[in-house]
Amino acid sequence: MTVEKSEPIVRVEGLTAGYDRTVVLQDVSFEVYPGQIVAVLGGSGCGKSTLLNAMIGLLEPMTGRIWIEGQDIVSADGLQRDRIMASFGVAFQSGALFGSMTALENVALPLEEFTDLPPEAVEWIAAIKLGLVGLEGFEHYKPSALSGGMRKRAALARAMALDPRILFLDEPSAGLDPITAGQLDELILQLSRTLGVTCVMVTHELASVMAVADRVLFLDKAAKGIIAQGPPQDLSLDRSNPRVWPFFHRTPREKEIAKT
Repeated sequence: MTVEKSEPIVRVEGLTAGYDRTVVLQDVSFEVYPGQIVAVLGGSGCGKSTLLNAMIGLLEPMTGRIWIEGQDIVSADGLQRDRIMASFGVAFQSGALFGSMTALENVALPLEEFTDLPPEAVEWIAAIKLGLVGLEGFEHYKPSALSGGMRKRAALARAMALDPRILFLDEPSAGLDPITAGQLDELILQLSRTLGVTCVMVTHELASVMAVADRVLFLDKAAKGIIAQGPPQDLSLDRSNPRVWPFFHRTPREKEIAKT
């Protein structure tokens, strides 16, 4: 997708983050523009989850700033921070649905927490969101009665409950069979293109990246940051980076190949 130059909707500047005294990411900076689908990619332990948790406010950075629609989530507190948190949607890898609640009740939660809408309106909107992700007729099913792909869709519906302009997706197709994963990819692409939603997608699924991403941020564990970025098709064809090209083609690094 070609995105016209505009103000970034997400901006990360000088981010250093980690756990206790262990630095996972160091001095990371990038921007995401409205309407883009940006995939955060890289090997295990490279900091994908750390970056996501910092962007959605679950991990306080050691240093740096993160702007969401022009507001700094790092320095915000109180009601300002609540407003920022309500301005984007998050779909976690596990779905994070409440098992004791129906799909409709799960999707209704953000509406009940962040709006003053009457119960009838909340239920109506939640049902619309479930219909948008193909779960019409499953409103009163509990998560245990849904397939893995359906739970992912219900989590996506909940992330969209407040009509956010930004969605953060954590391994959206992980654990799904190829057909179901492909259907979810198509849904994410459709939501982005028809509703203009910006998506930041943390994943290790190359098929999904190639299918939906406009741009990739490739993280590296040793570098503790971004070592390449650009359209996934370009990165997959660029042999100049000995860490990136082998990842896209699922091959050993060049010096490892030489030993075989």
